[in-house]
Amino acid sequence: MSRYRLQPTPAQEAVLAEHCRHARYVWNLAVEQRSFWWPGRGGAPGFAEQCRQLTEARAAHPWLAKGSIIVQQQALKDFAQAMANFFGGTHERPTWRKRGHSEGFRIVAVKADDVRRLSRHAGEVRVPKVGWVRFRWSRPVPAGVKSYRVTRDRSGRWHVAFAALPASIPAPGNGAVVGVDRGVVVSAALSTGELLTVAPLRQTEQARLRRLERRLARAKPGSVRRAKVKAALARLKARRKDRRKDWVEKTSTDLARRFDVIAVENLKIAAMTRSTRGTAEKPGRGVRCKAGLNRGILAGGWGLLVARLEHKAPGRVVRVDPAFTSQRCSACGFVDRKARESQARFRCRSCAHAEHADVNAARNIAHAAGHAVAAREGPRNTGPVHREPHPVLLTA
Repeated sequence: MSRYRLQPTPAQEAVLAEHCRHARYVWNLAVEQRSFWWPGRGGAPGFAEQCRQLTEARAAHPWLAKGSIIVQQQALKDFAQAMANFFGGTHERPTWRKRGHSEGFRIVAVKADDVRRLSRHAGEVRVPKVGWVRFRWSRPVPAGVKSYRVTRDRSGRWHVAFAALPASIPAPGNGAVVGVDRGVVVSAALSTGELLTVAPLRQTEQARLRRLERRLARAKPGSVRRAKVKAALARLKARRKDRRKDWVEKTSTDLARRFDVIAVENLKIAAMTRSTRGTAEKPGRGVRCKAGLNRGILAGGWGLLVARLEHKAPGRVVRVDPAFTSQRCSACGFVDRKARESQARFRCRSCAHAEHADVNAARNIAHAAGHAVAAREGPRNTGPVHREPHPVLLTA
């Protein structure tokens, strides 16, 4: 998906918001309708039946008929695909959509003349019931676009994303393997010794974020003041999110261009960031500390980095077992949980090897990926191989 910043006029923005409301309304109706069916009751109505019901609803309700039939039918199509993903075991069950969350709609059957360029930095896209809407031409629009999605984030910014298969980055062909260790303090440590970190909010921005959160806690629900504070908070958090996405895009592109094989740990991020709050009968322990750790993991963009690497370097990303990667010495292979003296320092008590703890873990990940690639490709007859004796693993 190639995303661009939309620049609608106030009148166009009102119609776009109306499209979002119609798409959310139709989606929520489909969720409610699906909730009345359970195993043994019979099949729930599919996409074709729901489209027929939508036609009847548009005839009965003029306010719904004023909207675009394409927007409303595609909301049903998206729901049908979400249910298929749920039954396929790849996604969770689709739930209700709230106002201000996941606002957007999809347009299909896009023609070649529905997108045009006006100047060096401006373009236009044709939206049903709206007309031509300007967007910032920050990069070329992919050729052969058949559909696009218009979205509005919590800070009120509009975007258009054109659906197109992104071109992968060709491998450099140098046979280089890099290990990537993702962390909280250091977002990504490479086996080459590089330490990469997402640009955080500046100190002044962090102070403003805390002030706004305190104001939001004191604001009366439903008041105008609360709405203004929430909008200011959303703009500040959107800035932090944009910086994280920018870092992920630049880092993933750089790694895909420099290395043939990129190794990462096979982490279950959803399980790692699960809350430990518990229940009133069985409350959790260390909830505040765990909440801080969860925020740090999510702020580092762990999952997004691996996802973009797999998009840009398909078939070249290797997931390795994360067991003992931070406790094993990358020089001699000695495993010792006490070798990590601090967050940043690793010192082996067997061979006295010392380096940054995250870099040591990244080198272990790269070594494990090298073994995995060799095992996958099978044995090679390349002549005699001189191997060093396997180190004896001592207990601490």
